[in-house]
Amino acid sequence: MKFSIGDKVAALDDNFDGIVISIQQNTVYVESSDGFKLEFEENELIKMDDSLQTKINYTDGISAAVIEKEPKPKISRSNFDSKKKSIPAMEVDLHIEKLVQTTRGLDNFDILNIQLDTAKRQLEFAIRKRYQRVIFIHGVGEGVLKSELETLFRRYDNLKHYEADLQKYGRGATEVYIPQNPK
Repeated sequence: MKFSIGDKVAALDDNFDGIVISIQQNTVYVESSDGFKLEFEENELIKMDDSLQTKINYTDGISAAVIEKEPKPKISRSNFDSKKKSIPAMEVDLHIEKLVQTTRGLDNFDILNIQLDTAKRQLEFAIRKRYQRVIFIHGVGEGVLKSELETLFRRYDNLKHYEADLQKYGRGATEVYIPQNPK
């Protein structure tokens, strides 16, 4: 892919986007919005055009690679019958290796923010699409992500959260119940 000076680009495997300021053979020099100048090989970047920018919201600082790896809601349409069965729980795996291609250049704070941004987006998606249950798989670890998720869930009215099914998820998952008002 050929780039031109002034093109908005994002790194494929890093949390970085910026503007092309110089090109020399296969090396592209990019300046971030913070004023950092970095060099990349052409194959490490993707060009951001207007249609892609409107599709992906970069105000939260997450690169295209993160968005591509975002967990998709899991629902089986063959089992869907609104009167007889409830919609299956949506599962969101927040393990960082499921969200980004590489953690190169990310510190623990960046990783936690990516996980929380994903959790918030998926929770808001579930509320909009009227899912009743969402399982957030966060792992056991030191409990930092779990604690931050609980803080996030308390910001929403009427949400209930509790430990997910121990047999299926172990201690590393939290289930959120979203009460539905009839239309």
